[in-house]
Amino acid sequence: MKIAIRKGGAEDVPAILALLDSAVVWLNSQGITDQWGTDPWSARPAAVKRVEETVAEGTPWIAEIDGVPAGTLTLTPHPGPGVPRVDEPELYVRILATDARFHGRGVGAALLAHAAEETRRQGVSLLRVDCFAGSEGRLVAYYERQGFTRTVPFQVGDWPGQVLERRV
Repeated sequence: MKIAIRKGGAEDVPAILALLDSAVVWLNSQGITDQWGTDPWSARPAAVKRVEETVAEGTPWIAEIDGVPAGTLTLTPHPGPGVPRVDEPELYVRILATDARFHGRGVGAALLAHAAEETRRQGVSLLRVDCFAGSEGRLVAYYERQGFTRTVPFQVGDWPGQVLERRV
């Protein structure tokens, strides 16, 4: 199984939403409803708008297996709303998701490795990401296994988050 990563664009928003919808189904099947809720991203107008805006301000990347979108992330030059900013150039990982059919096959790790390479290629030394810090910190631990270090926790309403960084 080979994972190919290609640069995406606004035309990939429907595929990105489908990946996010699939990730919600997988999370819910694991009993995780606090991270992204139970409703599909594509059924929530505010979520669709957030994806469209993030893709417009950054660079989406699509991981494909045999030509099928298996995962996605978008790199932006700054975090999303509610996340503390830093005083140096950075690339920020946003909207990272893997299709449930490809869970456990290294798609997320391949995308994060690509994000680190892209950060380095652009001459930037800081790559950051934020994630859901609930569910016993499983997602935080995942990012730590991918070479990220915890920096600052944050909260948006009752949603606990954690910012992590990686020097490249």
